Amino acid sequence: MATALKSLSEYSKKKEIDISNKKFAIVISEYNPKITESLYDAVVETLLKEGGKEENIYREDVPGAFELTFGAQLMAQEEEIDAVITLGCVIQGETRHFDFICEAVAHGVTNVSLKYNKPVIFGLLTPNTEQQAFDRAGGKHGNKGVEAAVAAIKMLGMKQ
Repeated sequence: MATALKSLSEYSKKKEIDISNKKFAIVISEYNPKITESLYDAVVETLLKEGGKEENIYREDVPGAFELTFGAQLMAQEEEIDAVITLGCVIQGETRHFDFICEAVAHGVTNVSLKYNKPVIFGLLTPNTEQQAFDRAGGKHGNKGVEAAVAAIKMLGMKQ
């Protein structure tokens, strides 16, 4: 397991990027709210810590993980939005539903990013158990929300 070797909350600052005027849209799934709200809090905290402004952070809620891609597309098409961060959690169940949802979201997020030529970050947890999700949403493996925020910042740096 890759996260056993690294904390999701640790990151390098090889290149300083000014994000004080960047606008971020966070699209968050309402499903598994104890987990997704922790991811959201970490994203916002990280963006603010790195110089973002609260008034430049927009939140849009969607019902579930599958809807993240459409929500991301609606936000990405807004010219003033510089980066979109998607947040959700799909926990492995007894059916193949998990596989279909996770694959659809991964492809959808990539397609939206390419369509609008801006960072659209995949912040979807795909754990086998609820405990693994908590471990990656502020638990022993850090917080995937930090990783998602840092990915958005670093990708914006590529466009400068």
